[in-house]
Amino acid sequence: MIDLDYLHFLENILTENRKAKFLKVLESRTKHFTVVVEDVFQMHNASAVMRSCEVFGIQELNVIEQRYGKSIDKEIAMGAQKWVDINKFDCVSNCLESLKNKGYQIIATTPHENDCLLEDFDISKPSALFFGTERDGLSEEIMQKADGFLKIPMAGFTESLNISVSAAIIIQNLTNRLRKSEVNWHLSEEEILEKRFYWTRKSIKDIKRIEERYYTEVEKKQ
Repeated sequence: MIDLDYLHFLENILTENRKAKFLKVLESRTKHFTVVVEDVFQMHNASAVMRSCEVFGIQELNVIEQRYGKSIDKEIAMGAQKWVDINKFDCVSNCLESLKNKGYQIIATTPHENDCLLEDFDISKPSALFFGTERDGLSEEIMQKADGFLKIPMAGFTESLNISVSAAIIIQNLTNRLRKSEVNWHLSEEEILEKRFYWTRKSIKDIKRIEERYYTEVEKKQ
């Protein structure tokens, strides 16, 4: 439960422009879609996917690190890791179970013939968009348990795109369509409060000292 008095105290430390920016960004944030990257060998690609999530308003990125277990490349992410929630999983089954429990349908992005084309994809259902490795694509477990398949229409000889490029194209297309739709895609009031609190704390230097001072003053008044 967010302490609203404490949140307002912290927000008074920020500039008006900063507070307004937080609110504006949160208006465009969504968890209706979430993105999953599975065992991405080149970590700068995972970082670039995170950056696309942040730019186009996807609040959560799920990272399966079953084989490689690397950390997000902060230089490529360019600060996006401060604004996007990252859920890490050590195996595919745990990730699938978690997302299913949250009500997401599992959508595998692949270049197969029978896949749904991007422009025909039904945006009304909460969906977890899975992107695979550069070398091997998505694992067999994900392919078998997927509720649907999605591909980008291509007109050339090349049958696939780099994961960071394909993720950016798909995320931009689906979030743009989502914001023009009547789907209830916004964050809940509670989720917005949580992000306001978290982002505000992350934006203030020496937050621990300020926090101690605030609660000391609260105790004195009681």
